[in-house]
Amino acid sequence: MGRVTAPDPQAAGRETADELVRRLSAGDGAGVDELLAGIPEVRDLVFVGAGLTAIARADGRRLPPAQRAQASTRQLDLGQLRDASRGDPEGLRTWLRRSAEEILFLRALREAAARVAG
Repeated sequence: MGRVTAPDPQAAGRETADELVRRLSAGDGAGVDELLAGIPEVRDLVFVGAGLTAIARADGRRLPPAQRAQASTRQLDLGQLRDASRGDPEGLRTWLRRSAEEILFLRALREAAARVAG
């Protein structure tokens, strides 16, 4: 008999993070709310947050130095929001939404820097 393996929570978290950013960038606020409401477990919310953090760090590394420093500071602020919300699914959902919004902000900064650079 074959062994059934549980889905990789880290990969599932990253996929959900990508979907969250996609919906937010499309202006689908209701879709964002629906997606977040469908994640009932704190553990799963944290895996989505890890996915968002990885995306934000990768995007932040592509910024000019001054903007990269500002992005690092904002990531610390988001970490404080996460820490204050440990065990509170609704607080973690707020953290996830703000983290996804930060990714869109980083991407806008990168686009602006590219336009200025030529």
